[in-house]
This record gives sequence, structure tokens and C-alpha cells, in this order.
Amino acid sequence: MKALVGERRAIAAAVLSFYGFIYLLLGWSAPPEWSALLSAIAGLYGVAFLGVVAGWFWGRWFAQGLGYWGLVSGVLGMWQMGPEPILVVLTASHALVSAFLAGEAMAAGFDGRADWRARYHLDDTGVQRLGKSVVRAAMSLPILIMWALAPSQPGSLMASANVLALLPALLGVLGVVALLQLRTWGLFALAAAGVAMVAVAGVSLVAVAAAALLAAAVAPFAKPIAQKLLVAGV
Repeated sequence: MKALVGERRAIAAAVLSFYGFIYLLLGWSAPPEWSALLSAIAGLYGVAFLGVVAGWFWGRWFAQGLGYWGLVSGVLGMWQMGPEPILVVLTASHALVSAFLAGEAMAAGFDGRADWRARYHLDDTGVQRLGKSVVRAAMSLPILIMWALAPSQPGSLMASANVLALLPALLGVLGVVALLQLRTWGLFALAAAGVAMVAVAGVSLVAVAAAALLAAAVAPFAKPIAQKLLVAGV
């Protein structure tokens, strides 16, 4: 597969651009109450596409996170509705994105680049921690956005004009942006997003899933942060 790095990257980017374009078209043509949700999801795919094509340090991690989210969503959909063709395509294409962007050979064009590592002062351990956090946080973003904006979701902004429904999504987006810039406060924003999700949405399957992903995104840095706090308190 090492000889096919460019081809794998191109296919992953094509899949991401396809979904971004589809969601954007749906956002333009859908009823007004669905437009914000579909456009926001299109934005996530757009960011992932740009990250992969431009070779941003975190690009493949973010795209893999979306790929895993699509894979899980497709599997759950098939479990409930059976192997409908659209669900099979959804599942397989997202699995393809995550699989094609995996591996050390692919990483060499992203997080493996020496210039990026020198710029952010990251060693191998730091890169691994950041990668796990970005992938898990990226998986949580569609859930947060869908809960906040889906008209069919009780308690969402569109369904009940509940402005607080936006809080978990806003904290999650801000947390990811800060995380990609290696800002420590981004981890606290992600943790706050998880707490806010449970507080606003209640102990539902969606809220617990989002909170679990956000907690998993923070987990790789929990020990280093605790050690620094202990040292500072001594």
C-alpha cells in the first residue's frame, strides 16, 4: 500500500468532497428548518477535504474521525433498517476514508512531517496523543451539531427554540479549533461540551455517546495535565 499513498489520499479526498457537495445541495434545497443542520454537516466535510488535500498536520486525523462517525452511523442504520443500498454505500465509503488515510506511509505527508513537528514542538508521544484526541473529537462533532439543529430532535434549537441546545455544539467546535492550535483550554472546552450535552439533553443514548467521545478525546492529555497541576501545587 505504500506505493499507493497518493491514490489513497486522492480517493479519500474525493469521497469527502462528494459528501460535502451532497450535504450542501441538500442544505440549499431542503426546508428552512433543515438548512442549518445540513449546511453545518457540509462544512465539516469541507474542512476535512481541505485538510486532506492541503496536507495540514491534523488533516488526516479529522477526516478519519468523520470516517469513523459515518461508519458507525451506517452500521447502526443497517442494524435498524437492514442492508439498504444507501446505507451500505454510506458505511463502505466512510470506512474507505478512514482505512485509506491510515498507516505510517500516509502519516508522512501529514503528522509525520518534520517541519510541522518542529513548528508545534511535538515529539512522537505528543503526536500520538494529539492524534487520538482529534480523531475522537471529530467523531463527536456531527452528533453535537445534529442534536443542536435537527428539527426532529426534541429539545433542539429548531424543534423548541431552546438556545441552550447550541451550547454543547459551540463548546465542541471551539474546543476542536483550540485543540488543532495546541491550546490547552481546548481540552477543557471539550470536557465542558460533554458535561453540557448531558445537562441539556439528559441521560439519553445520543448524549451519553457524545459525552463518551468527548471524554475519550480529553483522556490522552489527562495524565500530563494532572502532573503539571500537581507540580504547580507543590
